[in-house]
Amino acid sequence: MRIRTKRLQFRMVIIFGALAISALSGAARVSAQNPDTIPADESAARTKTIAALGGPAYLNVHDSDCTGRLGQFGPLTGELGADLSVREFRMTPDKMRREYGKKQNIIDVYNGNQGWSLDKGGVEDGNAVAVANFQAGLKMSFDVLMRSRLNEPGLYFHYGGEDVVDLRQVDWVQIEDTDGHMYRIAVEKSNHLPVRFVVLTRNPQTREQIEDITRFTNWHAQDGIETAFQVSRERDGKRLTQVFYDGCKYNSGVTADLFTRESLVKRWAELGHKTK
Repeated sequence: MRIRTKRLQFRMVIIFGALAISALSGAARVSAQNPDTIPADESAARTKTIAALGGPAYLNVHDSDCTGRLGQFGPLTGELGADLSVREFRMTPDKMRREYGKKQNIIDVYNGNQGWSLDKGGVEDGNAVAVANFQAGLKMSFDVLMRSRLNEPGLYFHYGGEDVVDLRQVDWVQIEDTDGHMYRIAVEKSNHLPVRFVVLTRNPQTREQIEDITRFTNWHAQDGIETAFQVSRERDGKRLTQVFYDGCKYNSGVTADLFTRESLVKRWAELGHKTK
């Protein structure tokens, strides 16, 4: 998407519905130095995880509509660079629309391998880098991992031991995929909801490890699905974003037409501008 001012240079964390990974059910507890490893499609683990997420209500999510406020922090200074209201629509498996500001006249749309944006200059096609980043982030997101990736060949769970994370008693669960990515999830013992999610990847050029951390707090049931109302994200120890949700609606009737270039052209016209 086009380069914008600090106030507009932000992107929502690709998290709209809270996900939970539970400690492996029925497996003997072992230390972090001697992790327990089982196939990722182990039925006991999957059943307990889905139950914590909301069971069939979570699995049957078709679309979502969430509102809140988003803050973005400078990657070098750590200072708050943007603080605006946001509304985010999603439709499985690969559609997302974010509307920023009170007037919701700054919009980004992603639809599979396509993307567009709307701001004061009008509608613009998304660039290949932005779309590729969206697709990569989507594949490594919580909801995609839980809904569709647990049955991938070669994907494995590892029990990583007990710990205290953010003042909560947790079990660590690790998941490895065939691309060499490691997912580490701290799961609160009392409710099986995630406290922290860590994704470990490598820079393709330098081969240095990249650590992305997402923290979840303030859980609420929304349409039968557990949802974290506060989500913060950091990369390599530097805070990037923090979002405070007001609420989420699931399966509310969002249609595919909302995730098209034509929808942005229509919005541009509604704002009083002539379409090209």
